Amino acid sequence: MDSKENVSKDFIREIIDEDLKTNKYDGRVHTRFPPEPNGYLHIGHAKSICLNFGIAGEYKGLCNLRFDDTNPAKEEEEYVKSIINDVQWLGFDWGDRLLFASDYFDQMYNYALDLVKKGKAYVDDLSAEEISSYRGTLTHPGIDSPHRNRPIEENIELFKKMKAGEFADGKKVLRAKIDMSHPNLNMRDPIMYRVLHASHHRTKDKWCIYPMYDWAHGLEDSIENITHSICTLEFENHRPLYDWFLDNLGVYHPQQIEFARLNLTYTVMSKRMLLELVEEKHVKGWNDPRLPTISGMRQRGYSPASIRNFCSRIGVAKVNSIVDFAFLEYCVREDLNKTCNRFMGVLNPLKVVIENYPKDKVEEFEAVNNPEDPKAGKRKVPFTKELYIEQNDFMEDPPKKFYRLTPGREVRFRYSYLITCQEAIKKDGKIVELRCTIDPETHGGYASDGRRVKSTIHWVSAPNAIDAEVNLYDRLFTVKNPAGQKDKNFKEFLNPKSLEILTNCKVEPAVQKLKPFDRFQFERLGYFCIDQNTTDKKLIINRTVTLRDTWAKIQKQQQNKK
Repeated sequence: MDSKENVSKDFIREIIDEDLKTNKYDGRVHTRFPPEPNGYLHIGHAKSICLNFGIAGEYKGLCNLRFDDTNPAKEEEEYVKSIINDVQWLGFDWGDRLLFASDYFDQMYNYALDLVKKGKAYVDDLSAEEISSYRGTLTHPGIDSPHRNRPIEENIELFKKMKAGEFADGKKVLRAKIDMSHPNLNMRDPIMYRVLHASHHRTKDKWCIYPMYDWAHGLEDSIENITHSICTLEFENHRPLYDWFLDNLGVYHPQQIEFARLNLTYTVMSKRMLLELVEEKHVKGWNDPRLPTISGMRQRGYSPASIRNFCSRIGVAKVNSIVDFAFLEYCVREDLNKTCNRFMGVLNPLKVVIENYPKDKVEEFEAVNNPEDPKAGKRKVPFTKELYIEQNDFMEDPPKKFYRLTPGREVRFRYSYLITCQEAIKKDGKIVELRCTIDPETHGGYASDGRRVKSTIHWVSAPNAIDAEVNLYDRLFTVKNPAGQKDKNFKEFLNPKSLEILTNCKVEPAVQKLKPFDRFQFERLGYFCIDQNTTDKKLIINRTVTLRDTWAKIQKQQQNKK
């Protein structure tokens, strides 16, 4: 993958450029992507992945994949594997630098013990509720814990007993001794360790105390000699705490830089909310194509290149904003238009009988695989007496500007002939079949006399058609910001029409050769991909995105207003 794919300068790269000029880190650029293995990654994480690995590639530096696995109560090996797969699928490589916070548990404990010995950390007996009430507010200072001034030797002994498992969960914590009146609440004697008798997915039952995120995160960056610790904006108020820990330990000090996280319309980006949707079965697992998870987007047919391009185009800023989902779809269409082969498929079939075509004749027409890619070549599509077209490509009594098939009108059947509808056959008042005729002189779909038709429609040979089940996906929520609706639960805005399953679809034979996750375009219908659950007996197809380009329409409207 080209590390300079659509790269533009932003404030983070400007900081790095200046650091390289001043030789701040001996000319090194070393970043990391540090996910917590407590859920699947989503498009917001993709932005961070592209940023950290992209910067490393651009500056010929390094990027670690490091798991912040400090909370065994919420972490699973399944999440670790999914994250590794997602980062690889996006096109990034961490070399031999697959790392875990749990690799450093012993070192972190020794660092904590060092602060205890310096009188800068203490063991506290207050409950979580008491610690919270003692902390104070933004306008009122906190109150010292009655255990804040324990003798150093007693703190050392108690901390070792915490490690040895002599206390129950919640009975003791280790806190940094900083300033209970500090204007930044994060600096008011934050918790460094809590007692938690839980088995860890890597260290098993070795530990019964686990480091808090704020204590562990900066140390991990320090231990790994990270130069630029890039994180999202909500951690800006935590930076003074990271600095305090590193400065008081006297260890290597990376530079933390914060940027605005990605928010996307018509979905949620909170792991907690996504977990609720999965556990309550509002969706079919973490890889449901309606979710903004990377695995869901892969299942839906998004390409890695389109996601990388989207992340690059939205840029890096210091101010939170929300990006229109239509722009993500625009980036997907743009990439798939260049890379996807075209096929013909009929989602809601209506049978067509060509009355003046031989019953047993099978004619093959050449079809272009991808007009955007001459190297994609051509394929053969069978044409027979009986065909299928889309139901909405015919109207018995059409309105003005309906140029598709109607009684007596001639249209082009893609690649084959000009065809005229002679009669519509009905059953119980519903049109079930069309009787049509071809003009044999229009082989290939064009008349030698130069006459023109206003519409070209797609079709599939009935005897050669492959049956398929097609999933049509729409927005998961009915409002742009479901998580931001005042006094409302975000699940109240779930879109009941976010998934429509069509079970009687007919597709051309060539589609059967595609493999799970292969992406393609059904002409006139949109971009699709083969579902991973497809079998030899059942072809399942997911719609990736329609051909209608909402974002381009929005852009055009905005330009017309200027």
